[in-house]
Amino acid sequence: MSDHADDSEQDHSGGGHGHDHHDHDHGNKHDHDHNHDNEHDHEEHDHDHGHGERDHNHDEHDHSHHAPDLETVSYAVLTVSSSRTLDDDPSGDIIESAVESAGDEVVRRELVGDSFDRVQSTVHRLAERADVDCVVTTGGTGVTPDDVTVEAVRGILQTELPGFGELFRDRSREAVGTAVIGTRATAGIDDGVPVFCLPGSENAARLGIEELIVPEAAHLAGLASGED
Repeated sequence: MSDHADDSEQDHSGGGHGHDHHDHDHGNKHDHDHNHDNEHDHEEHDHDHGHGERDHNHDEHDHSHHAPDLETVSYAVLTVSSSRTLDDDPSGDIIESAVESAGDEVVRRELVGDSFDRVQSTVHRLAERADVDCVVTTGGTGVTPDDVTVEAVRGILQTELPGFGELFRDRSREAVGTAVIGTRATAGIDDGVPVFCLPGSENAARLGIEELIVPEAAHLAGLASGED
């Protein structure tokens, strides 16, 4: 099983397209299109989650003895696809919308193709940016030969967060059943910045960003930065 519908990537290292304040890199579009992790592409299972403002005082967490949560989180969003462009990137749009609805911001959106080296170098470069607190990728987490996101990102993580993938698959099971075993969503810390790798379907992007990433990004980013 491959990563999600429309997740074969396009390498966009050229000039940018404007999504308002974002600096986007675009390149040429390839004709092939992979149906990655299609288990999340069933419209009848579309997740309807409200995002709203983040509550930093969840009952399940006692953050008083840790580094403080960030007041706002600045995200970089990377779409890994050889068939999409940033003008036709519904999963990236969903991620950006959820981030902004939570009162945070996306300061950078980019798109790269199914290249191990390009994915790895781009994620690391985004994590090193002074204005980025969290990196979210979408696409390339399936099991086809060109799904390289997980391997590329794991190579630069100093710390892995296995609970993210475990919880993502648990939340996805109701919608896709046993097909969830082909979804390799993962997360970890690179250069003090949380990095989350989501599948490329719209349903998967919505579930991951609304239910898992937005509620915890401020806390994880505060801890990972090591700042008091």
